[in-house]
This record gives sequence, C-alpha cells and structure tokens, in this order.
Amino acid sequence: MQHTTGDNGDERPAPSPAGTTEHGTARATALARTAARRTRDLALAYARKPYWDRPSSEWLMRRWPDLTACLVATFFFWLSLTPSLVPRPWYYQGAIGGITAAIGYGLGSTASALYRLLPWQPPPRYRARAWLGYELLLPFAVAIMLGRSADMQRELRRLQELPPTLTWHSLMIALISLGVLVLFVAVARAIRLLTRLITRWLNHIGLPWPAAVALGLAATSVIVVYGTRDVVWDRGVLTIADRLSAAKDRSTDDGVMRPYSPMVSGSPDSLVPWEELGNKGRTFTGTVLSTEEITEFTGKPALAPIRVYVGRAAYDEYPDGADLAVRELERTGAFDREVLAIAGTTGTGWINPTTVEALEFMHGGDTAVVTMQYSYLPSWASFVVDREEAGNATRELVDAVWEHWSRLPEDDRPKLVVFGESLAVTAIEDAFDGLDDMLARTDGALLVGPPDFAPIHRELTDNRDPGSPVWRPVYDGGRHVRFAQFPERDLLLEPGPWEEPRVIYLQNASDPVVWWSPDLLFQRPEWMNEPLGPDVTSQIDWFPFVTFWQTTVDMAVSYGSPAPHGHRYGSNPVDGWAYIAPSEGWSQPQTDALSVLLEERHPPQHGWAG
Repeated sequence: MQHTTGDNGDERPAPSPAGTTEHGTARATALARTAARRTRDLALAYARKPYWDRPSSEWLMRRWPDLTACLVATFFFWLSLTPSLVPRPWYYQGAIGGITAAIGYGLGSTASALYRLLPWQPPPRYRARAWLGYELLLPFAVAIMLGRSADMQRELRRLQELPPTLTWHSLMIALISLGVLVLFVAVARAIRLLTRLITRWLNHIGLPWPAAVALGLAATSVIVVYGTRDVVWDRGVLTIADRLSAAKDRSTDDGVMRPYSPMVSGSPDSLVPWEELGNKGRTFTGTVLSTEEITEFTGKPALAPIRVYVGRAAYDEYPDGADLAVRELERTGAFDREVLAIAGTTGTGWINPTTVEALEFMHGGDTAVVTMQYSYLPSWASFVVDREEAGNATRELVDAVWEHWSRLPEDDRPKLVVFGESLAVTAIEDAFDGLDDMLARTDGALLVGPPDFAPIHRELTDNRDPGSPVWRPVYDGGRHVRFAQFPERDLLLEPGPWEEPRVIYLQNASDPVVWWSPDLLFQRPEWMNEPLGPDVTSQIDWFPFVTFWQTTVDMAVSYGSPAPHGHRYGSNPVDGWAYIAPSEGWSQPQTDALSVLLEERHPPQHGWAG
C-alpha cells in the first residue's frame, strides 16, 4: 500500500483511484441533480409567468409586447403571405410582412387598450397560459404559413409562364418581417413617449390636464407630419431623387452617339441642341433606325424616320416647348409623312422603343414621332410632385401640333395618332376633353398599361357594357375602343363592327400599375371578382390594408414576369398598330415577323425605365 506524509510527519494511506472515481461520480451526480432542479424551477416559473412586467407605467419603450397586439400582428403577417398580382421575391415579402404585421399590431394594441377600460379583467393565470400557448405554437404556425405561401407563389409563377423554381428563404422572410415590425413599434412608442413628455411639461407650467393633453397631441401631430412630410419626404427622399435624376438627365447612356441625320433632333441641323435633349431624349434620337435596317426587314427602299424630341432644358414654358416642337417638325418635313405620331413620355422622358420602331418598320420609315419632355424625375416622383404637369405639357404639344395639322388639306396630310405607356397614358388622356374629343382630333390611339387614375380609361371602365369584366371591358360594343392582353385574340372578340378612328388599350389583368389605387386600403376591387383574369390566381383575396401594400410592392416587381404579364407588354404594340394605322397591304404574317424581330432587338430588361 502506498503512503503519504501529512503536515506533522505522520504517514497516512494514500487515497485509492477507486475512491477518487467514486467521489467524482457522486459530485457529478449532485451537480446534475442541482442543474435539473434549477431547470425545472425555471421552467415552472416561466410557465407560471412567461412574460415580463415593467417596474413602472413610466416605461413606454421597454415594456413587454401586448398579447392581443401580437396575435393580430401574426394574423396580418399570415394575410401578407397570400398571393397578389405578380410573384414576389423573398426580400420584398419580408418587407410586406413587416409592414402589415405592424398595422395589425397597432390595431390589436388599440383594441387591447379599449378592453382594459372594462371593469372586469381575466385572472393573471389566464394571461400566462395564453402567452405560453402563443410562444409554443408561433414557430410551428409561421413555418406552416411560409410553406403554404411558397406553394401559392409557385402556382402564380405557373400562370405567368415563369419557371416553377422559387427561392423562398423562409427564415430570412421571418427575420426581415420581425425587424420591420420592431422598427415600426419602436417608432410608434417613441411618438407616444414624446406626446407624454410634452403633455406633462404643459401641465407642469400651469395648463389644466385636459388642455395639456389636447395641446400635447396637437404638438406631436405637427412634429410628426412636418418631420415625415417636409423633412424626411420633401427634403430627404424627393431631394435625393431630384439630384440623382438631374445628374442622370445630364448623362448619356453607353453606346448612344449623336446622330447626324437631319431628320432627328439633336443633329447638327436640329433646332434642339444635343446637350438640351436630356438623357432619354439623347437615347431616343441617338438610336434611330437606319434606312438599311428598315429595308432589311421590308425588302423595299425606306425613308429615314423622323424623330423630334424637345428636352426640358430647351424651353422655359410649355407653350414655348410646343412651338419649338412644331418648328422642328416643319424643318424635318414631318407633315409630309404618311403617319405623324404624338407620344407621351413617362416622368424621366422615356418612350418605349418597341412602340416607336413598330410604327417605323411597318411604314418603311415614312413616319414622324414627336414628343416633349416635361420632367426628369422618375414616374413615382413625378406622380407625387407634378402629377398635373404631365397633362399640361402634353396638352400644349397636342394642341400645337393639331392646330398646324388641321390647317393642311384633308387629303394631303399625314394620319395623326397618339400613344403612350404607363404614366404617359395619363399625360395623353389629359390632353383631351374626353373620348369624343380624342376621336374627333386624331386618327387613332395606342395606350399601354394605363394607370387606374387615367381619366378616360376610368370613364370607359366605369361605363363598360354589362357583363364584361373590369380587366377586359367592352365599351359601346367595341365600336371604337377595345382592350386586350393577347391582341391577336382579344381585339376580335367583339362581334360588332370596329369603326375608325380606333383606340386600343393594352392592359394585362396582372398589371399592378393598372389596378393600384388608394381605394384598395378599405374597398374590395372589382378585378378580384369572378371571372378572374387569365393570369390571376384563384387564391387571391382582398384584405384591408394588406392588399394595398401588396399591390404597392407589386409595382416595384412588375417587370419580373414575361410579357404579357405584370407591367410587360413586349411586342404587343405591333398588333396594336396593325389595327390602328397599318401600312397599305400589311398582313398578319408581317405582324408576326415584326414581333419576333422586335423581341430580339429589345430583350426583357429588369427595372422600371420610366
């Protein structure tokens, strides 16, 4: 046996290895039991009270979330996962989920505050059990919601001819939604805290409490409105958008060169200098079709197309710009061409090249297109700050061109047509006093992707023939006006005669630009009624607040689907011009061939050009 020597020199038996093992095992067992007891105690304590009570009612920012508000927020988050008009990327879904959950939280919090005014309140144990059930079921409910949402998105992709594959980061959607929700709740609590501080200060300096409350609410409202509208929006978002857009307008896109054809603006012979065309104007005139390109398609000698563009920097007042446009048309000999087209532009001054080239190829270059830029801001910013300016500028241009055109001999003047896309539809429609005025002063109109607030479009839709759906309305039996998503089929559905002049609206049933309206906040739209559009899923439904935000975000991703879905119209303008202003002897095979050519020349691009 081994021995050890103690401190006083006595020999003692050394502890055996077995003793050491037994001692260690007993200690580990004791620690495990202690940990188990503590875990059990914590679990029991949590089960008894799975939430945190703030020490004082003064704590506004750091108080525990309201259970009713969380339940309503979760419900609204679930509603946000339902499909809308176009498929959404996962990150946009996260943003929508957070915004709608925040709306639900606010409504639930209000309902909870009203309920707490009642004399009877449930015992604390009910609240604890409700919180515990909510926290246990929430992860499973969210997982099921997100999985179901992915399935609905795949179905929508199938309807809009997109690949069935879908990247749907469920965890990231949940985290983004939670982050947005927390941000909105924190802002709301900060505003409430500010209101309390102002109210108490007013009461402290001598104002009666009711008066202090009223003035505190009024002062906070003024601060919030001024801060969001004047500081954040006007001096922040819009100022940045203005500076970026102005810089873009002064630039020239890659590959765009100054033209030397006297038939276009910006050339050495032009009355409008190249530098004053703006970015979109330089692209419009600098990419004009050559006679060789047109001849290669038609097999016949071609004329050089005329393109007149008056940039915003080239004039001061709208009448001055319109007069300059007419003088430029006279200089180029535009009033001697077969077709003269007045184009509306989007906010940046953009014109869809497919719509212009379709007309130029169709008529062998014997065309003239004129437009006038009224802004360099993107369409959403133009809609906010100068909504009426688009119509005012386009009206001046239409009136000036029409006045000169109408003085020409009737049998010796070009066919006069108008066209526009997206916000430009509103600009064109605002230039006339209604449909009858448009029919009386033009030989036809091609209007693509009209916004809900376009005046003539809304009048036609509201007064459509009974039985026709809002997404494919029939007006006056289709005598002058027809609507189409698939032109080769839709434009011939009406059995009655189609008289001239003709107006064609190209609008997709799934285009959020066509259907977006503030009314979506509180009113179910007609486009959700049966029968639904051909590319709208049957699982779509309307919910207050939710549908509005879904459609708002849909506009940002409306170019994600191929034509004719979302806000993409592809080569459909070719079919439109073939019915409105075809060249002599034009045939359906030529329409099909030109559609293919333009799809090759202008493949789909992501992003909003206007």
